[in-house]
Amino acid sequence: MKRMKKVASLLASVALLGVLAAGCSQETAKNSPAGSSEKEVKYPTKPIEITVPFAAGGGTDLNARAMSEYLSEKWGQPINVVNKPGAGGATGTLEVLKKGSKDGYSILTQSASAGSALFAGNPNLPFKLEDLRFIARLAVDPLAYVVKADAPWNNLKEFNEWVKQNPDKLTFASNGTTAIATFGVIQWMDSIGADFSKAKLVMTNGSGDALPKVAGGHIVLGVQGVSEVANLVKAGKLKILGIASSERSPYFPDVPTLEEQGVKGVTVTQWYGVSAPKEVPDEIVKKWEKSIEEMLNDPVYQEKLKSIVVQPSYLNSDEFTKYVQDEVERFKQIANEKGLVK
Repeated sequence: MKRMKKVASLLASVALLGVLAAGCSQETAKNSPAGSSEKEVKYPTKPIEITVPFAAGGGTDLNARAMSEYLSEKWGQPINVVNKPGAGGATGTLEVLKKGSKDGYSILTQSASAGSALFAGNPNLPFKLEDLRFIARLAVDPLAYVVKADAPWNNLKEFNEWVKQNPDKLTFASNGTTAIATFGVIQWMDSIGADFSKAKLVMTNGSGDALPKVAGGHIVLGVQGVSEVANLVKAGKLKILGIASSERSPYFPDVPTLEEQGVKGVTVTQWYGVSAPKEVPDEIVKKWEKSIEEMLNDPVYQEKLKSIVVQPSYLNSDEFTKYVQDEVERFKQIANEKGLVK
């Protein structure tokens, strides 16, 4: 009997130790870095498709291809870039939202043109801003105000005076009534006290269409990203009167900003970023965020950005979402004040 009691007591002690050990193990797992961090997601495990909602060769396309090449090598999976232009970026966006997968393998590379401006100026789109998950901003490309190389104005001050006296003679190139270039012209003309209602918008299909027409004297003013005007400026076909930025462009350091020349309040800028359908899993978004931030800090990639004449400017998902939301509201206000949305 004594022996049985001793055995029972021993078994009870072993069981108690087991419970205590299990509890300690669970508490250790819960409090340890491995237990508290998210499990590393296995992504990507197959090719990714990135849609560019514009034609090949523009700023959005060049940024998408540079990023795709870098991340494809980093992740060990093909990243295929496809161009689906049309309707100011709406065609490609709709393609991703309606036909793309929701698991992080259908990605959209956007710009301010296909993002903030598109939503601000088109209240009847077949999708909403909330349908997109804004993942990260990649770069910025400040707007350059350009005229043909042999235009009679030597600086922005001279051009401003001519525009104030002859607003009805000002023609400017833009993708549409609520495109980035249009908003840039509005803010500039408001700042110098010129009548925007008398200026004439000439509809063009992107910088590849607009800038040769400016260089040829068929359109007076072009307002495009620095990266888009760079080649024709360097070729002596266009001249930059000013750049809408808080600091001078590292690519054209001799060109003064608009603010240096007395033009205040021009906040419109071109940017490039990555988004996906809103259903994309959080852990996929986190992987993109981390990888893009590392990419933009990589000296090798920074040299690549210099070759396409853009400036790295990272925002994470939360920051990027807030940035776009605020910009949409600012653009809506401008569009409503000028009667641009019918």
